[in-house]
Amino acid sequence: MNIRCEILSDYHAIAEVNRLAFGGEIEAKIIEAIRNSEFYIPELSLVAEVDQFVIAHILLSYIQLVGEDKLQVLALAPLAVHPQFQRQGIGSELVKAGLIKAEEKQEALVIVLGHTHFYTRFGFEPSVNYGIESPFPVPQEVFMVKPLQKYQKNYRGKVVYPPAFEEC
Repeated sequence: MNIRCEILSDYHAIAEVNRLAFGGEIEAKIIEAIRNSEFYIPELSLVAEVDQFVIAHILLSYIQLVGEDKLQVLALAPLAVHPQFQRQGIGSELVKAGLIKAEEKQEALVIVLGHTHFYTRFGFEPSVNYGIESPFPVPQEVFMVKPLQKYQKNYRGKVVYPPAFEEC
């Protein structure tokens, strides 16, 4: 398996992996909308490939954390693995690679809405532990944050997702 940044020729395969993994079009449309926005970070859109076929994708993009200040942080969404390749550690490898790249870019914080049993393995904790509020009415334990090395205690407030997430 090879993990690398997405390229233009991957777009169709990435959309297909997301459709198959999630059973619909929403995530593929969100990815496209993010790519066409100022919140897109090309080096944080990663694919996993086997024999030169894209089998998984992860996207980290900018969102805002609004409190005393308006701060830019990362959202991890979506993460998709082709159904034939699920439960083989590929998603975990993509999360690790994404977090390493986020650290290299000197980002401060990653936010995810997801399964606690999966994301806590990578150091994600409930956002309420950090004074960060979800914009969605979800159980506290599923809205999580992962502080990176550049994290500072002033990263508090309510998360605001960009229009790309709402349009789809």
